[in-house]
Amino acid sequence: MHKAVNILVSGGGTGGHIFPAIAIANGIKTMIPDAHILFVGAKGKMEMEKVPQAGYEIEGLWISGLQRKLDARNLSFPFKVLSSLWKARKIINKFKPDAVIGTGGYASGPLLYVAAAKNIPTLILEQNSYPGITNKLLGKKVAKICVAYDTVKKYFPEKKIVMTGSPIREMINHLQVTKEEGIQHFGLDPEKITVLVIGGSQGAQKINDAIADKLDEIVGNNRQLIWQTGKFSFDMAKEAVEKMAKKDSVKVVEFISRMDLAYAATDLIISRAGAIAIAEIVAVGRPAIFVPLPSAAEDHQTKNAQALVQGNAALMVPEQELKEKLVPEITNLMEYESNRLVMVQNLNRFKHPDATEKIVHEIVNMIK
Repeated sequence: MHKAVNILVSGGGTGGHIFPAIAIANGIKTMIPDAHILFVGAKGKMEMEKVPQAGYEIEGLWISGLQRKLDARNLSFPFKVLSSLWKARKIINKFKPDAVIGTGGYASGPLLYVAAAKNIPTLILEQNSYPGITNKLLGKKVAKICVAYDTVKKYFPEKKIVMTGSPIREMINHLQVTKEEGIQHFGLDPEKITVLVIGGSQGAQKINDAIADKLDEIVGNNRQLIWQTGKFSFDMAKEAVEKMAKKDSVKVVEFISRMDLAYAATDLIISRAGAIAIAEIVAVGRPAIFVPLPSAAEDHQTKNAQALVQGNAALMVPEQELKEKLVPEITNLMEYESNRLVMVQNLNRFKHPDATEKIVHEIVNMIK
């Protein structure tokens, strides 16, 4: 492409919406270096911090989700929608985008709705196995819908759907580090089996409580643990480890910036079942036990995990059964190598290493 293009990108609320949006923006800049990219997010949400850190400008809309129970906050919802539609129209009129991309989150709705009404080329990404309310509504309006699971196809017009998979960080998509480097980075024992616990961008209090309750059993049988707790459980986790006889077998961290080294070091992952967590675990080909977040919209994390469980590519433990089932499932996987090998083999069916490139090509084709 020879002319500079303007592209609006909207995605936020959680890392599962923000990081794919940033990956797509980076992919656009790789293919079209002089592209002008502007993000649109929800005021007060994590995208307002994460997007500038990635080197992009962002505008904020006054928007939030509709509470599913009777809640006084719902009284302001109609006014927020009207305000956001007005500001979205203002942003679009000023920026004059050649295409508008949405990866989910509150701000995507007003922005993509206005863009579609103006006949501007629009594309949404639905990474989950069950679509959220915003994307369900937008699916009728937008030009293209990129998906990661076959199961969502029945919710959208078939002619608009493109199977792309979920875009993930390049350092995860193509691991450039070895297991030895990962073990060394975290100060672990190369002779032990390594279990990695991660909770997603919204944290995982119940997972952390279950791990703390069963620490001695988890690190039994020649196992060690990398435990990413998040901010709120960090002190509790440190205290739990201090009471252990084998405290050297547990590495507690609040946040892991080098996830490539964590994935490289590990033999088994315990994780929430957000779209990005699953896409990264699939990409690195590690056996996993998924613990879906029960409060996730439309229970989409359970549906995400079920897609892999049904393909014999992962295990799932419901949050309410963690304390009874987590350790037996870990033991079952780690003591029977054949179980792990089958899982790793089956994970290959879910891999989409070129997801970002596919999405960017769809965007480029829309604006030609």
